[in-house]
Amino acid sequence: MQLPAEAVAATDLIEVIRISAVPAERGVPFPGRAVAHWIGSQATDVLALIQNLPGGEQHRCGFSPGWSIRAYEGSLDLALFEAAFCFSYHEVRMHGTAVPPALATQFFDADTTPAQALLAILRAATA
Repeated sequence: MQLPAEAVAATDLIEVIRISAVPAERGVPFPGRAVAHWIGSQATDVLALIQNLPGGEQHRCGFSPGWSIRAYEGSLDLALFEAAFCFSYHEVRMHGTAVPPALATQFFDADTTPAQALLAILRAATA
């Protein structure tokens, strides 16, 4: 999966969101509660794991994401990007100041080892 390279390099903090609903329009933050904040190697490792998600096919069950991550640089003003993951639809939707339109919607194989590892990490963040 492709993440905006400059934003990844500038990321100092990742906020993990347990999504409670899908926003009415694209390009706005997904509602939910922050369940974790990752910095340093933890943030770097998760971003590397996401970048290693293998591509996949679109599934027709409906986009219903459970988790998102928001990446921030040191100022913590606006998120560089948010990536919302739907493991049943095998889709990631991204938005933010650093996300070009070509990266806004991507599909991944949710049955692979990297995807299952990411899901486990996200679930553990809510514990």
